Amino acid sequence: MSSLELSIESHPLLHARAFITDFPAALGTSPSPSWLISKLVTTASAPMESDDEVRSAVRELLRAGGYKPTGRGKPASEYLLRAAGENALSSINMAVDLCNAVSLHSGLPISVVDLARASGPFRIGVAKSGESYVFNASGQTIDLEGLLCLFDAEGPCANAVKDAQRTKTSGSTTRTLSIIWGSTGLRERTDSALAWYRDLLDRIGATSIPIL
Repeated sequence: MSSLELSIESHPLLHARAFITDFPAALGTSPSPSWLISKLVTTASAPMESDDEVRSAVRELLRAGGYKPTGRGKPASEYLLRAAGENALSSINMAVDLCNAVSLHSGLPISVVDLARASGPFRIGVAKSGESYVFNASGQTIDLEGLLCLFDAEGPCANAVKDAQRTKTSGSTTRTLSIIWGSTGLRERTDSALAWYRDLLDRIGATSIPIL
């Protein structure tokens, strides 16, 4: 694995963790195993569980830059919790399913970027006024002002609410960058989520290396 440059701008509440993953084969050729898909429900066995305290801390993290994490702009982890509660969280691919399983049960938003569709240097910082990106195949956009984001050489590409369409995983993905959007008030939980995430990756035969 080659190194990856990732810098973080000063932030009062951010405790992010990041790692690179090399998958054993392209995601489109390796469907998620049944044990992983079984983790996409709230009643699944997991080493942690989301709660109101965690949701409050995540929202506080996103508010620190002036963003309002409510309505359609709420943290992705809250969308997952609702979808899983309605048995509406379906399998997408191994990279996304792993991300969703850990995010669902930890309560922490997680971003996954296809490194073949992004270019360094990478940095984490708060988006400025006027910054936005398309977040789905339908062309819908999200206004990023005040929101913590991951930036690559082309601009913002991921955050704790919605990741950019241009760097999302696909069937050809073999290498990803994952960001766990943790808070200083949730350090232990964030580090535990990282450890569990990497354990699950080991289980499917992927190789992960922390960079943050």
